[in-house]
Amino acid sequence: MSERTKIDFIYLSEQDMLKAGVTDMPSCVDTMEAMFALLWQGDYRMAGANNDSHGAMVIFPEESPFPTMPKPTADRRLMAMPAYLGGSFQTCGVKWYGSNIANREKGLPRSILMFILNDIETGAPLAYMSANLLSAYRTGAVPGVGARYLARPDSKVIGLLGPGVMGKTAVAAFMTACPQIDTIQVKGRGQQSLDSFLTWVAATYPQITTIEIVDSLEEVVRGADIVTYCNSGETGDPSTYPIVKREWVKAGAFLAMPAYCRLDEEMERDDVRKVLDNTGLYQAWYEEVPKPAHHHIPVIGVRFMDMIAEGKITLDQLEDIGEIVSGEAPGRQNDEEIIIMSVGGLPVEDVAWATVIYRNALAQGIGVKLNLWDEPVLC
Repeated sequence: MSERTKIDFIYLSEQDMLKAGVTDMPSCVDTMEAMFALLWQGDYRMAGANNDSHGAMVIFPEESPFPTMPKPTADRRLMAMPAYLGGSFQTCGVKWYGSNIANREKGLPRSILMFILNDIETGAPLAYMSANLLSAYRTGAVPGVGARYLARPDSKVIGLLGPGVMGKTAVAAFMTACPQIDTIQVKGRGQQSLDSFLTWVAATYPQITTIEIVDSLEEVVRGADIVTYCNSGETGDPSTYPIVKREWVKAGAFLAMPAYCRLDEEMERDDVRKVLDNTGLYQAWYEEVPKPAHHHIPVIGVRFMDMIAEGKITLDQLEDIGEIVSGEAPGRQNDEEIIIMSVGGLPVEDVAWATVIYRNALAQGIGVKLNLWDEPVLC
């Protein structure tokens, strides 16, 4: 055996991930902020011709001669999301997941995710880890980065559509960025998710003294300093996506949208600042799907791409959170401006947070060491 050729890596179960700090939202927000700065500098790579692709998805046909082939039902997808991130991270990796809304009937999450982290020089595996919490927390942390720069510092009221996993992590990130928050206006689909959310808030954030369960989108938005839509649904017809109307939106509000969303014409006007988590991601998406693209990818940043094609806005009217984080563009400029940020989800976010958790696990002796080989048979 040669120590030079031996390759070991660690396996991190979901419980191991918890021990290594995957739910440490303040640290996750800081990590995403550092990642966005590298993104703006260009010290990263994702898939696709423009190095900004969300990933590669396996698509199933509507009709197949093979009876065992899956149908393209709601949220049915298989996807790989590879990326490299430079700076202090210097790692690469890929998140792989399968998603099926029918999983819930089996008591399973809609999506089941795993992540493999690799050494950038050799490609050798460093860690193979459970990634449901990894993905959930990095997704929630991104609106928190947005709130740090774009929400009013004295924000007190969150308007939340969808109190599920994404809603909880978004709230956790907002609490990190805006600690004066004491009220949530929340709309959910069922009592079970609302009860779970209420229990979680009471246990985690006792400083939130008021939770109003509301019945309409208007009640979610009206009076809120921070608004986020974290709902799920079916793509295809944007008229069914939950709407934000300008007349509902408080002056000075910050809207972070990681899920299905549409805007009325007044919200699409030039005086509403429009921020993206990564402009290139939306350009890649726009090239990959039929048009109008918002029919196929329901996040609001894709609608902005359609608006460019329709001549309603120009590309230079869209802002990038990385530029703002890097200090090359202003954050919030006054207490009255309305700012909406689209959150699409980036593979580099997984690499960033996975790298931090991996290093925590190594330092604390967490995880199970596995051997790939002592010496490779083929070389």
